[in-house]
Amino acid sequence: VQLQAFGGGLVQPGGSLRLSCVVSGYIFRVMALDWYRQAPGREREWVAGIATNGRTNYANSVKDRFSISRDIAKNTLYLQMNNLKPEDAGVYYCKTNKFGRDFWGQGTQVTVSS
Repeated sequence: VQLQAFGGGLVQPGGSLRLSCVVSGYIFRVMALDWYRQAPGREREWVAGIATNGRTNYANSVKDRFSISRDIAKNTLYLQMNNLKPEDAGVYYCKTNKFGRDFWGQGTQVTVSS
């Protein structure tokens, strides 16, 4: 299973970004997928997840600002991030768990600064 995340960049506070994660190596529609992030000096934290049935969940810190979705035809996971705050900055990773282990994408950097 391989995951490749992209779409990060520099954005001003209050701005938006959409991250993408292309998944290969397994049947995408039966995969539960998550977004995590890690800021410098902090532990990696869970941000949002989407279950195989499409049900979504969010960390309280991003609820109502971020939206996780997927395009099964494109084997792609998304994270739409709106009203970004400086504390949202960090490296964002997509992740899935299959065969008893975690598979991570390489991460994409999000910088929120004026």
